[in-house]
Parts: sequence; structure tokens; C-alpha cells
Amino acid sequence: MKCAGVVVLYNPDKTILKNIETYIDDLDVLYIIDNTPKKNNNEMFKNINKIKYISNNDNLGIATALNIGAKKAISDNYKWLLTMDQDSKFQKGDVAKMLNYIISLNNNEMIKDISGFDIKKLAILSPYHVTVNKQTESIEKKGFEKSLVVMTSGNIINLSIYKKIGGFKDWFFIDAVDFDYCLNLKKHKYEIVTLNYIKLKHNLGDITKTNFLGKTIYNLNHNYIRRYYVVRNRLYLNKIYKKDFPWYCKAQLRLSVKEMIKVLLFEKEKLKKIRYMIKGYIDYFTGKSGKLMK
Repeated sequence: MKCAGVVVLYNPDKTILKNIETYIDDLDVLYIIDNTPKKNNNEMFKNINKIKYISNNDNLGIATALNIGAKKAISDNYKWLLTMDQDSKFQKGDVAKMLNYIISLNNNEMIKDISGFDIKKLAILSPYHVTVNKQTESIEKKGFEKSLVVMTSGNIINLSIYKKIGGFKDWFFIDAVDFDYCLNLKKHKYEIVTLNYIKLKHNLGDITKTNFLGKTIYNLNHNYIRRYYVVRNRLYLNKIYKKDFPWYCKAQLRLSVKEMIKVLLFEKEKLKKIRYMIKGYIDYFTGKSGKLMK
């Protein structure tokens, strides 16, 4: 089965080459969309076949970069697209296993009765994301399951459905881009399926562990800019989807409060981060979206 891929870059180092090696053999083409401002990294990939490099020469945001890759794949007549972050990697051959799973669904006339979902409604096939705080849980995960939301990296997305729902929202810029896309899919009655036996190693940031009152606390240590987008875009998710997914939206808003407390207790540059988290609230209520203008 033919499949394209897209990986979004931002100030990459050479570890991106090793990550790409874990999945490029299973793809027909890989679009590299580079959001690094005022720098062209094309030389880094000159010896890798299948790569089409596109430099934006500026940080246009994850959503716009993904849309550029998706539209390029559509224009090149691909029906499926692997979406990757620069800091994620598979076990070699796992993308081929995911593609073969889609093929097996298409070849099975009784698949709706067997798996519980209609292949025509499959919008995303996702791996299980292994992060620092989910190492133990990932060992126990087996089979497949329907998901409400999944992170972008490692997903194989159905491009015909992508077109029907309008793609990724550019004005989200970064953070919650993937969750918005998933909720939009579910709102339109499409399916998201996670293959738990396909593990993607995914770096969520500079995660640290703290022992607090006998419990292990995981701290993401996002910088102040990321903290701004997380708060602001969760509020937009709530506005858009609170009628369709009220429990999820309320949980996300509660998470923002919890993260503010964790920043105050455990993270560096706490005052600057809190200031920008508050700015995220203010900018939401004044209707600001897109890229943060400092």
C-alpha cells in the first residue's frame, strides 16, 4: 500500500536522521517541512532518498506545517499520510505493520462485525505512544482500541477524510492541534484506532520526576511560550467541543489548573511561565489566536 509521510522540524539536530531511519523504508516519500526560522537544513538530508524538503524559513506552527505536507501528499495522489514529530521513532518495520493492518481491514468483508468499526470510517490509525510516564503501562497494552484523541506523531491519517473535515486548524499554531483534529473527526462520526502492540517512542519534552508526599510527580518543564499556547488552546477546545465532549473539555480545563500549581511548586522560571499562562487566558477572552505576538 502506498503511503507518504510528513515530519515537522524546528531547529533539528542530527538525532532526526536516526529517527527518520526507523520509518522511511516503509514510505514511498517523506515530506520534510522545516519551521526553522532563517535557516535551511536541506544539506542534512541530501544523502537520503525519498525525501522532499520544504523550508518555510520561519516558524509557521505545527498545524500549518502539517497542512503543507498533507496537501502536497494529496497533490501527489496519496491516500494515506504518516505524521511524525522530529523527536519520535518506531521500531523498524512497524509502519509497514500498520499499513498491512489497513490492508487487512480493506480485504475483510466482515470487518465491522469483527473489529467493531467500519473501515470506511477509519480516519486515524495510531501507535501506542511510549513516554517517560507511561513506560510500565505500555508493556501491558495489547490488541487495539478505539480512541477519542491521540497525539499527532506516528499516526497514519486518511487523506480523503482529512479533506472532508478541513484539515488542521492553522490558527491553533502549536499545542492542542492534534486533539482538535481528533475531536473534529469524532464529532463527524469518524473512527480513531490505536494499535497497542505498535510502540512509538515519543519525547514530550524535558520531563523530570519529583517525589512529593510519597507520590511521583512528572513535570513537563515546557517553556513559557508553550505554557501560553497550552492554556489558550484548551480554552478554545472547550468553546468548540463542550457540547459534544463535555467530560473531556472539563478535564482539560482542570488539567490547566493542576499544571499551574505544578509550575509554581516544581519548575524553573515559574513566575515567567505563570505570567504567560495568565496571558493565555486573557488572549482567549479577547479573541486572539494564531502565533503569539510578544
